[in-house]
Amino acid sequence: MDAALPLFIQRMLQPDFYPHPVQVPVQLLQTHISYILLTGDFAYKVKKATQFGFLDFSTLERRAYFCQEELRLNHRLSPDLYLAVLPIYQSHGNYCLNPPSPADAEIIDYALQMRQFDQEGLLSHLFQAGKLTPAHLQRLGRVVAQFHASAATNSEIQAYGTYEAICSVDEENYAISKAFIPQLQTAAQFEQTRTFTQHFWQTHQDELRQRLCQGKIRECHGDLHLNNVCLYQDRVQIFDCIEFCPEFRNIDVIYDVAFMVMDLDAQGRPDLANLFLNTYLETSGDYEGAVLLPAYLSMRATIRGNVHSLTGQDLAMPVGKAAPMELGRSKSFGQQATTIAPSQQADHWQQAKEYFRLAYQYTQRSQGQIVLMSGLSGSGKSTVARHLATQMNAIHIRSDALRKHLAGIPLYQSGTQINIYTPTMTQQTYERLADLGLLLAQAGWTVILDAKYDQQAERTAIIEKAASAHLPVQILYCTAPLAVLRSRLDHRSQDISDATAALLTHQEQAFQAFTPTEQQKLTHLNTNQDWQTQVASFLKPLAKKIMSG
Repeated sequence: MDAALPLFIQRMLQPDFYPHPVQVPVQLLQTHISYILLTGDFAYKVKKATQFGFLDFSTLERRAYFCQEELRLNHRLSPDLYLAVLPIYQSHGNYCLNPPSPADAEIIDYALQMRQFDQEGLLSHLFQAGKLTPAHLQRLGRVVAQFHASAATNSEIQAYGTYEAICSVDEENYAISKAFIPQLQTAAQFEQTRTFTQHFWQTHQDELRQRLCQGKIRECHGDLHLNNVCLYQDRVQIFDCIEFCPEFRNIDVIYDVAFMVMDLDAQGRPDLANLFLNTYLETSGDYEGAVLLPAYLSMRATIRGNVHSLTGQDLAMPVGKAAPMELGRSKSFGQQATTIAPSQQADHWQQAKEYFRLAYQYTQRSQGQIVLMSGLSGSGKSTVARHLATQMNAIHIRSDALRKHLAGIPLYQSGTQINIYTPTMTQQTYERLADLGLLLAQAGWTVILDAKYDQQAERTAIIEKAASAHLPVQILYCTAPLAVLRSRLDHRSQDISDATAALLTHQEQAFQAFTPTEQQKLTHLNTNQDWQTQVASFLKPLAKKIMSG
């Protein structure tokens, strides 16, 4: 047993310390701010009596407070894992959780009791094992969107989302990363990345004010990446929310989302990043937030680059506002520098280079573009659009989702009973599609507008507006035999669309033919055949058409 450990931690390594069966031996893990004891069914986390610029656990009272904060904050997203804050007592020279005579016992510290789970359930482990599926990311996107919808916000929280607050964090980020020129990033990379974010925030102050007015600065998670999400009893559990620094968690909801998107991009899976993002946007309806993503993504990548750079150089993080949230979980930082092996150092430096390169890549924005999906219900528009979005890193916007957001009903609630399919609601839905398509395409995104687009007026409206904004448009027209469409609609489940086979005859009769001008922008896709092969063969030519306008 390590004699350097506090006496009560040494006692917690003994099986008879616990009032329940334990798995022997009790395992001890350490970060620079916590002790974690693994007992089998339960894990106990004890905060070290330490102080940094971004946290202060130096007194018993503060450790008690932050234990309660950690329980409160994480109980929002992983109630099955976070159980209770338990006092640790000293009684007659012994340490225990349940003293025989509480009146004679003294509380000397606190432990956060958590449910211990199989590490194989971590999304990071599933990813490494090749078992992380699109369905996992869709589930996660819905969970995060629902969490953000209920997360707290007030004037104090909102203050962290001002232009001045964001610029302050941004500048301190670059003050750190500048030290790693030219070893880990080139001067050109650094200048381009820094100039991009500075200019971005300067020119998007109106959007930042809108986010404040819309209540989008909320008490979020703050550290949302694959290693902080697990599957427990077949439920998505997001844990390790930042409790020790409100600045790290009181952020724009889209900045919270940006961490997971960036993490998946860094892992070489932009397709999964795109699927997570689009699921989140569709569930939340917060499509406007995507306008701010380029800068937030670059900031997230820079933070990760800083963490790996400092770890590789075996340095302590400066204690300013830019100290990243990962730091609170890192085993590599402490009040005293630690020694790492040369192989580990090389690995951290390589990862730092990749993150700085990714931060730079996020600043390279292409011209925005719009793809109109068109076709009858059941023709496969949404399936094809979802696939295209992952291949082109596009924002996919479904009219079915927008209509229900406009009506103020849940996506999976039927809209037929309250009749959200009136001509007025249809007009509002297509206008909303056009507005979002133009907004996001002008911000540099490829946008896939997914609706029937069966009327010339609806198609002409977006084509003319896009032309005025110098945005290229293409139309992807999906078809299949009517019998196939009926079968698909009859067997459709777990989808937000309310369309049924009974509508097909009317839809077919009402569909207005494409004009000669539209024909020049048209690609026909037969989804009754091997549509994925068709999409693969059409994808590059389609992208070339879009880019050429």
